[in-house]
Amino acid sequence: MRGKRVYSGRGLLALAVPNSGPETRVGVTVSRQLKGAVDRNRARRRVREAARASLLVGDSGAEQRGIRYDVVLIARPAALTLRFADLKEETEQAALRLTERI
Repeated sequence: MRGKRVYSGRGLLALAVPNSGPETRVGVTVSRQLKGAVDRNRARRRVREAARASLLVGDSGAEQRGIRYDVVLIARPAALTLRFADLKEETEQAALRLTERI
């Protein structure tokens, strides 16, 4: 994980590592701190949809830079209570921070 980039927000934690593959890959996980499979699956679906709109579209920060990343998004318990617009904005912030040059 040398060279990884990290973003921490209220609803999610994002880790990114540049890859040499043809496209950006995104994985979503939820810790067992969220009790109940229903809540974990709901948080996973919400974060996955927000990521699809922010990280995988052609005008995202990663696509504009021409750099491909492997991104892991870890949903936090607040991912269930945040409005979807706020969660989407948080993933957009993560995309910008993860792709900015150091």
